[in-house]
Amino acid sequence: MVGAYRLGIAALAPFVRIHLDRRAARGREDPERLPERLGRPGRPRPTGPLVWIHASSVGESLSVLPLIARLRRGYPMLAVLVTTGTVTSARLMAERLPEGVIHQYAPVDLPQAVTRFLDYWQPALGLIVESELWPNLLLGARQRGIPLALINARLSARSERRWRRLRPMVARLLGLFSLVLAQSPEDQIRLRGLGAADARCLGNLKAAAQPLLADEGELARLRAAVGTRPCWLAASTHPGEETIVGQAHAALADSHPDVLTLLAPRHPQRGPEIAATLRAAGQRVALRSAAEPLTRDTGIYLADTIGEMGLWYRLSDIVFMGGSLIPKGGQNPLEPAKLDCALLYGPHTANFAGIAEGLCTAGAATRVSDAASLAAAVVRLLDAEDARARAAAAGRSFAAAQAGVLDVIVSALAPLLDRAAEGSADPGKHEAAK
Repeated sequence: MVGAYRLGIAALAPFVRIHLDRRAARGREDPERLPERLGRPGRPRPTGPLVWIHASSVGESLSVLPLIARLRRGYPMLAVLVTTGTVTSARLMAERLPEGVIHQYAPVDLPQAVTRFLDYWQPALGLIVESELWPNLLLGARQRGIPLALINARLSARSERRWRRLRPMVARLLGLFSLVLAQSPEDQIRLRGLGAADARCLGNLKAAAQPLLADEGELARLRAAVGTRPCWLAASTHPGEETIVGQAHAALADSHPDVLTLLAPRHPQRGPEIAATLRAAGQRVALRSAAEPLTRDTGIYLADTIGEMGLWYRLSDIVFMGGSLIPKGGQNPLEPAKLDCALLYGPHTANFAGIAEGLCTAGAATRVSDAASLAAAVVRLLDAEDARARAAAAGRSFAAAQAGVLDVIVSALAPLLDRAAEGSADPGKHEAAK
């Protein structure tokens, strides 16, 4: 299976640049940095041993920031390279990475691109985040004796069913890792079932993230614009959920005519499309990306920008987490919990199953199922300040209790990090990769 994949992907090589150019034209790739996607470096390599951390997109890349900070303190002799695959994550990394940490776009999984990338950067250790199992990239690393660890590994039930059809290939790829750390017990069981016999669960690395940042001047300006209006936030919504949020807003207006709904879609580039849909339904919408002002007449303020979620979580203490009213698995509820928000989410929270259930049990979160129950839950929290404060306090306490996961994960990685710091490679699975 692996051989067939490698032959098939190699045959696509002549068309990859055309595909990347088309994605760049749609804003899905950075045209100035397309060579990086073909394995050509955009930065000089520092001297000495280098740890490579690969994260797919925004959530994964943000989750490794605390780990990077710890590596910089505990292993100052190690250079750090971070690769991601999306334009949005690259912009965030440009803002958030510590000075001296290098960001590059991940190479596409073509043999030539992978070879260029690995030959140039020569990592002493690769840390792969969540579920980025690219065969050429992983096999190329292990052929060079580069030890690999799969950290904060995640595998949904849906992905497991799909991957079982490719179990021999998946088992071989999972076998290339010296260490597999699952983010939940459910992920651990699924990964073991697919071939990662030694997978362990030490906790979710996202619990160690610091509260999201916000521009204090902009926060003060927006608070002044909101004034005393009742306000709530629908965060990280997916297609289909914005219509539900609009319906909930209309229902809320019956009892709270001056209510303000903040709406931050998971993919900000969808902002104009969402605004058009909501306006067609009769909503008064202001679009942040178009610099439309938030006024007393604004019913829904569409926060379609990148890197400002910390602003919106601070502006409202009632938050509905998106991706949960439709079967997307939900988004990270710990981010608003750390910023004193009472939480709401739908039934689909498989991506954070243990955390979501723990927040509900702690009294920090309430599940909803549709526009009517969402509106009713928001009204209850708007009208009951004590209940809102109790939920926020419970969420903050729950999130604080999870934060020790970073120490445990770094301890598990210590043998690999120590070897990397010495500049040595782990040949243990070199032959298996050939």
